[in-house]
Amino acid sequence: MMMGEFLAEIRVRIRETSTSLQAAQAAGDEFLADAHASELEDLHRIAALHGIDPYSA
Repeated sequence: MMMGEFLAEIRVRIRETSTSLQAAQAAGDEFLADAHASELEDLHRIAALHGIDPYSA
């Protein structure tokens, strides 16, 4: 996988996970919200390990 593909995938996963986190929070599902928050932290950690900012253009 090339870096551009990796960055695109990280961005998609972060966006999808953020949306899922917000939906779980809105539904009052604390367990699912915690799971999504944990996944989001992992995605940010992975991005940081590779020296990328998933929010930059």
